[in-house]
Amino acid sequence: MATDLTAEPRPGEPTMRWTSRATTIDGIERELAKIWAVTDLTTEVDGVEERHIAARTSVMNLVVVARQPELGEHCAAIISQLTGRHPSRTLICSPTDPDGPSWLDARITAHCMLPRSDAAETCAETIYVIAGGDTGRHIAAIVEPLLVHDLPVTVWWPGEPPLGSVQARDLFENADRLVIDGSSWTGDGLGRLAELARLVDTGQLAVFDFALARQSRWREAIASTFDMPDLLPYLRSIRRIAVTYGTHDELGRPGTTNMIKPLYHVAWIASRLGMTVLKPLSALGAPAAAASHLHATHAAHAAHAAGKHAGVKPLAGRGYAATMRLGQGEVGVVMRPVITGMPAGTTLRVELLAERRGSELRIDVTAEAETVAVHAWQDGVELLDRRFLAARRTEIDLLAEAIEAPRRDIVSDGAIRMAARIVAARPTEGEA
Repeated sequence: MATDLTAEPRPGEPTMRWTSRATTIDGIERELAKIWAVTDLTTEVDGVEERHIAARTSVMNLVVVARQPELGEHCAAIISQLTGRHPSRTLICSPTDPDGPSWLDARITAHCMLPRSDAAETCAETIYVIAGGDTGRHIAAIVEPLLVHDLPVTVWWPGEPPLGSVQARDLFENADRLVIDGSSWTGDGLGRLAELARLVDTGQLAVFDFALARQSRWREAIASTFDMPDLLPYLRSIRRIAVTYGTHDELGRPGTTNMIKPLYHVAWIASRLGMTVLKPLSALGAPAAAASHLHATHAAHAAHAAGKHAGVKPLAGRGYAATMRLGQGEVGVVMRPVITGMPAGTTLRVELLAERRGSELRIDVTAEAETVAVHAWQDGVELLDRRFLAARRTEIDLLAEAIEAPRRDIVSDGAIRMAARIVAARPTEGEA
């Protein structure tokens, strides 16, 4: 056990105040009790030493399931930056060696944050648990006795959450919110959407997906186009949604690039406009004589757009397609890959095509690190050329938003449900 009351805190920066270890749940609880038996702190205000209590100010429980210890450390570093803003009792659980003997090793720490130089520190605990054997297979049994009861419980499951497993269902019994990042799932990521949509449908959990939240700047830019009264009527006459995304696979093979972010763009538009699925998403092969005019037209647009970016190479004839219904009309959906140095699965461009009373509206949206650009053409004449200052958000920003978000977000829920319908996803093997 080590306690440090001498470290000079800096306003706005977390300071380690306690660290100890335990090998049982009872031992963890005893160490937690000791933290708040520590004497108060001395700080200097206007040249006079004053006593300030290091107060525990947890407003929630945050449970992180990290299957690799290094992933747990990464999450802990993010969480520590939120100590002053969203102090929580944090449990980081890393199950390992499921076929070995049962064991548990826990490190208990307390970080404190000084809001300002003349204020008391606010503190919150973090419990790192690595568990093996049968103990590691029952995360809920570790978590439940360590929760601060009567406070909400958020489960952050980075990586590959087995959403339909017994282990996950048991953990979710005591949870209010689930935080994930669908863009980090292996393969194309689409197989987990069915289970995610089922969780949304139960109403038990509020689901927050980093992949969907990152796209808010795209959504705002697209929606702003239809703020123009002359363009609003075209909203009900969309006939094509085309998304260009990055890949590192030069053969453009299905299942090799995570498709969650490109799909969420389509799912958001479709859910907000009340579209239905006529033909679910399917992989496109090499170009064929029977390829639709819609697909060929978009391939030309994608190739032209890709040529504007250094290192970007279009993969003609590859990608995914689906067909939606909007009112009495059909909407073609195409998602096309291009070779790029950006992370695989990154959205590079969203295009909308609307046709109304013989007139055509085309909208083109792109994004960079700090900006989003929107262009619109009506019958080939440029009407709009806007650039919004909208920086990409960090994991710290996204986690803070997840914690602050309302209990349920109907926009997010609708996009997740629609994404599952578009792909007609099946549960991932081994999750039953």
